[in-house]
Amino acid sequence: MSLYGMMRTGVSGMNAQVNRLSAVAENIANASTVGYKRASTQFASLVLPSSDGQYNSGSVKTDVRYGISDQGGIRSTASSTDLAIDGNGFFVVSNADGTPYLTRAGSFVKDAEGNLVNTAGYYLMGYPVVDGQVNSVANGFQGLEKINIEQMDLIAEPSRTGTFTVNLPANAETVGTPLPTDNAADSKYTAKTSLVSYDNLGNPVVLDVYFSKTADNEWQVAVYDAAGRAANGGFPYASGPLTSSTMTFDATTGKLTSDGNLEIDIPGGQTLDLDLSATKQLAGDYTVYKAIIDGRSPSAIESVDIGADGSVVARYENGTQREIYRIALGNVASPDQMKVISGNVFAPTGESGDVQLGFPKSGGLGSISSGALEESNADIAEELTEMIEAQRSYTANSKAFQTGADLMDVLVNLKR
Repeated sequence: MSLYGMMRTGVSGMNAQVNRLSAVAENIANASTVGYKRASTQFASLVLPSSDGQYNSGSVKTDVRYGISDQGGIRSTASSTDLAIDGNGFFVVSNADGTPYLTRAGSFVKDAEGNLVNTAGYYLMGYPVVDGQVNSVANGFQGLEKINIEQMDLIAEPSRTGTFTVNLPANAETVGTPLPTDNAADSKYTAKTSLVSYDNLGNPVVLDVYFSKTADNEWQVAVYDAAGRAANGGFPYASGPLTSSTMTFDATTGKLTSDGNLEIDIPGGQTLDLDLSATKQLAGDYTVYKAIIDGRSPSAIESVDIGADGSVVARYENGTQREIYRIALGNVASPDQMKVISGNVFAPTGESGDVQLGFPKSGGLGSISSGALEESNADIAEELTEMIEAQRSYTANSKAFQTGADLMDVLVNLKR
């Protein structure tokens, strides 16, 4: 056995324990870092060829691994933009240059431009919701953009779709002429409801909807622009109806048998597709069960709610709400093999596998908790134990090196 080899083995052991202590020090320093993943040092032996009668001591190599797949504890916070993932998956974030990464550090706040950015300076990414639709990509970062909760301020949305469901009283008397479609001062009708819609500029357009029973199981519906009401608040209007239709019902079930859609050209706006298909003719009074029309007037965002499914819903000062983004989660086949980068972000590698994107609560991905943060998965008690073990091992390796050095002195002094 070479004394130099023995000393090199001792040095290798000391270096290995130094790496172990460095990982322990990093874990302790980041014990309170949101989304931090604990580093651990793994050892592997390096064996040198030996011959009969002579043993050549090898050495040890270290490999620092991070417990990226191990979830830390989740604690509540007072900020709705603090996000934690309960289960599998990672937030997709980007740096100032637009390079995408994955992270579990969800301490996001709004910056001066309205973007959601975490404490390490990485921007939260998501898919924009356009007309209620999300164009997602399953195997890449294309289509993602910075989530900005201010760019939707003061944007008007014209009304395009709506649902209006009522019960028309089956025992109502048949009305005579003139009907609402005649726009006469003495027009007769059975029931009336007003609905609010919006034009292209966000101005409210009130629609007066008249129902008139014209025969058994037959009703006429007529829609007017309320802005054209007469001085007495009713007929005649300044112009004829925006649309009208005849509705027929099954005498036995009371279900609608005719077309239940109305196309209404909103003055200064779009064509509103109003769905009345669920309307029925049953006993009882005239009752409105559902009246929903999309669109909104210009209004600033008052607050933002983030759902467990990743939906980012803006609540406006005028009381309306709208989903503006959908947060995507990314995952890889072997998360622990990803490359660790400063700021608690990770980059997929060949060993980890390619990134796959999906939405929370689907495809094996976890759910998002708003007003919560994932804590570091480093445990101080465990790290202190590791520190003591590393210190003892370092001391033992130094003794091996010291013994080799002493033997070398003896060998050198033999000639004296």
